[in-house]
Amino acid sequence: MNKVVNNAEEAIAGIESGAVLMLGGFGLCGIPENCIAALAAKPISNLTCISNNAGVDDFGLGLLLQNKQIAKMISSYVGENAEFERQLLSGELAVDLVPQGTLATQIAMAGMGIPAFFTPAGYGTEIAEGKEVRVFNNKHYLMEMALHADFSIVKAWKGDTAGNLVFRKATRNFSTSMAKAGNITIAEVEHLVPAGEIDPDDVHVAGVYVHRIFEGVNYQKRIEKRTIAKTL
Repeated sequence: MNKVVNNAEEAIAGIESGAVLMLGGFGLCGIPENCIAALAAKPISNLTCISNNAGVDDFGLGLLLQNKQIAKMISSYVGENAEFERQLLSGELAVDLVPQGTLATQIAMAGMGIPAFFTPAGYGTEIAEGKEVRVFNNKHYLMEMALHADFSIVKAWKGDTAGNLVFRKATRNFSTSMAKAGNITIAEVEHLVPAGEIDPDDVHVAGVYVHRIFEGVNYQKRIEKRTIAKTL
């Protein structure tokens, strides 16, 4: 099976309006920049996007928000995007705000084939509305469902033609779990190498999970919020 495609446009083939997408990254760290830009150029809408964040106004998922391509966001942090805030407050965008640990576990459970789990996070808040509550060891827990996606889109530092992926440091974040939770997983990488060149001990996501892979271009690697220490 040939998993290598030429570019982001080929990688996102088959993503249509109404699709459920998972997109890796934390803030702007490790986001699939090329694929997001290709989605922003495609005439699709009514997307449900599962991501830790919503990008910033002019980068990452912020591009899809500007184009009104996203109908619903499932995220744990969205504080850096003014357009997200505007669409939320105006009722243009449906939002599920999820505790970060719960979101990470929902994605990981999908990859493991576990349909639901219990967590104390969110009990006694609006998050608990409509959810099953169980008591374990005299403590209340909410039942949360695993999260699946039609397409999972991640960015890795290195990948091989068999789809094996290597991430650098914090860029693993949600991506290693997301790669296992989609019906089709798309990986863009900074360096694409021949199969067998990556030491098996260095592989973070096995190629069996990856359906399409390509070497990306022109990565910006922006800093979401730059903070500079004052000179004492």
